[in-house]
Amino acid sequence: MPHVFPPAAITALPVKGSSDTFPVRRVYCVGRNYADHAIEMGHDPNKEPPFFFQKNPDNLVTSGEFPYPARSTDVHHEIELVVCLSKGGENIAVEDALSHVYGYAVGLDMTRRDLQAEAKKLGRPWEIGKAFEHSAPVSAIVPAAEIGHPSQGAIWLKVNGEIRQSGDLNQTIWKTAEAISYLSGLFALAPGDVIMTGTPAGVGAVQRGDRLEGHIDGVGDLVVTVA
Repeated sequence: MPHVFPPAAITALPVKGSSDTFPVRRVYCVGRNYADHAIEMGHDPNKEPPFFFQKNPDNLVTSGEFPYPARSTDVHHEIELVVCLSKGGENIAVEDALSHVYGYAVGLDMTRRDLQAEAKKLGRPWEIGKAFEHSAPVSAIVPAAEIGHPSQGAIWLKVNGEIRQSGDLNQTIWKTAEAISYLSGLFALAPGDVIMTGTPAGVGAVQRGDRLEGHIDGVGDLVVTVA
């Protein structure tokens, strides 16, 4: 059946060491999933049910450039482990959840913090602060078949050579398998779904010209310039 206009291209992420690409369906983000970050944002880090928000698939970018967005003067970096699913389902058991993972990447959840704070104050959704163009720079995906399922190891971000965020994957409140399982009770997950799993403490503002260098042990590196 013909379309009234050409459909948008599918967002697809590169796979390290392969000519294959990973077609993205949805992007879910786990909020406040590191205790220290929850504290720095003014929240209780005790283990409560996780909450999620979404970005759009075309927010994911691999160009290495982050254009500073309009309507904001306070944009923050958040370094995250990115989980990419090759299998879906509903009510996935925790013990089966990692079998749904295709691979992992290093990502940044760039946030218009001033607009997010305004939305929070008014009790409104966060999309205005989270789901804007170019808001999720991401590295190539590394298949789990090659690296396994990272559950510990350093995660850090440098800005202009200075460490800003530093933590360990084992500090997450909700582990990868638990987050997948819980999310699958709220949504029907499918191949191509991407989950950004939260950020350690140390989030802060970026400026035009900044060079961001992110790293996750066993997964890789991500370098992004703020334009």
